Amino acid sequence: MKPTDEQTAAADAFHSGDHLALQAGAGTGKTTTLALLAHATPRRGRYLAYNRAIATDARTRFPANVQCKTAHALAYAAVGHRYSSRLNAPRRPAWQTGQALGVTKALRIGDREVSQRALSNTVLRTVARFCHTADEKIIRHHVPKLRGLEDAHLHGELAAHILPFAQKAWADLQHPDEGTVRFEHDHYLKIWALSRPTLEADFLLLDEAQDTNPVVEQIFLAQRDHTQLVMVGDSAQAIYQWRGAKDVMTGFDGTQLTLSQSFRFGPHLAREANRWLHLADAPIRLTGCETVPTELGFVTLPDAVLCRTNVGAMTQVMTLMTAGHRVGLVGGDSLRALAQAARDLKEGRRTHHPELLLFPTWGELQDYAAHDPAGRDLQPFVGLVDTHGADVILAAVARLAPEPQAQVTVSTAHKAKGREWGCVKIADDFTPPRDPSAAPDLPAHGLPVTVDDAEARLAYVAVTRTRRRLDLGGLSWIDQHTEGNSPSSAAS
Repeated sequence: MKPTDEQTAAADAFHSGDHLALQAGAGTGKTTTLALLAHATPRRGRYLAYNRAIATDARTRFPANVQCKTAHALAYAAVGHRYSSRLNAPRRPAWQTGQALGVTKALRIGDREVSQRALSNTVLRTVARFCHTADEKIIRHHVPKLRGLEDAHLHGELAAHILPFAQKAWADLQHPDEGTVRFEHDHYLKIWALSRPTLEADFLLLDEAQDTNPVVEQIFLAQRDHTQLVMVGDSAQAIYQWRGAKDVMTGFDGTQLTLSQSFRFGPHLAREANRWLHLADAPIRLTGCETVPTELGFVTLPDAVLCRTNVGAMTQVMTLMTAGHRVGLVGGDSLRALAQAARDLKEGRRTHHPELLLFPTWGELQDYAAHDPAGRDLQPFVGLVDTHGADVILAAVARLAPEPQAQVTVSTAHKAKGREWGCVKIADDFTPPRDPSAAPDLPAHGLPVTVDDAEARLAYVAVTRTRRRLDLGGLSWIDQHTEGNSPSSAAS
């Protein structure tokens, strides 16, 4: 493949030894460009892959002078192997682990009783959240907020109770041979990061930099004094901040270049993508490939339906199944767990689902979703269960087809990241923005309206998953936006 002018500029910067950040839009060949750089030098390099599958694929694309591994693989080779006897230990309920750590009774906070099981679960989640940060010690902000205890004072009470047990759990995890807490792969990654490791290489390549785990970011950036750092990513696809990911691209001290030529889709789709990039205030605009005839328009039966929420995805699954289609669902386990939690509550049992564990009955969850501002995002889920019943939802999940055999794949936009399909339809659960001057319960009619950056980035991810045809569906409201009422108006 002949390099584009942008790829040639990236190669020139790389060969000069500059630290380099490449803002690369959807379909612009991020990994291909990194491989291009690596093939043009005899220097020793390391490629940090997001997961094992990407690392395996990268080994077939990069030269022998570049080692392609995940951060976990590097951490295991350095320190993780010392804990091999504790890895893959039998699973045990969180309440048993909590009991062994000293969590033996329930706690009353405000008008909520937090059970021993819920407290134990929260202790282990606190340790897991700490392991994803660059922090050196477990502190209050690592304690997750529980549904029903979102108030700062109530959360402070919870954190004060949880922290000593979480710190005790982390101390337990330092013992290589035996311990109470089940040892996980993220634990040795954090232990390795705290040792401030030095990676021996002439250059270090980081892919998907916009969604870097803070603990990996810490390791990567710490190498800059002795190793050339090269990162590639798309800040406009930074959609995982809510679970702790960090966009390393922003504020990186190095040469900043772009890759804007998309090879996935044609000019019409590029113009659509640019409308969302504009709303997201992104640092890049895309150019489509003239030889790829991507269209925008109605799609009767798409290859994929992309949704904003898990509830929206479940609704699409049930609608498509009712119409007689074989349906696949990306990440069906999360919906199965939610539906099972709903059934437990409706049948009078407490659930251990982390989102719902403080609610003793289905009625309390209904009340929370209907009347508490913090619970409004649960209203669609509660409505879905009340309309269809948990058993019907579970039956639908059980009938899901493997993706290769499915006529239609349903996914949330978050889970669709990194994927692509021929024809894509956007589901109708992407809520239009509201006019701040309008009544709070009415759709926006006045313009301009404010579009949240995070929502614009998620929409950008959704619309760029297609190769041939896109049905804009639930995102069609952009046509009424004052920044341009047609894709062609955003072509700049």
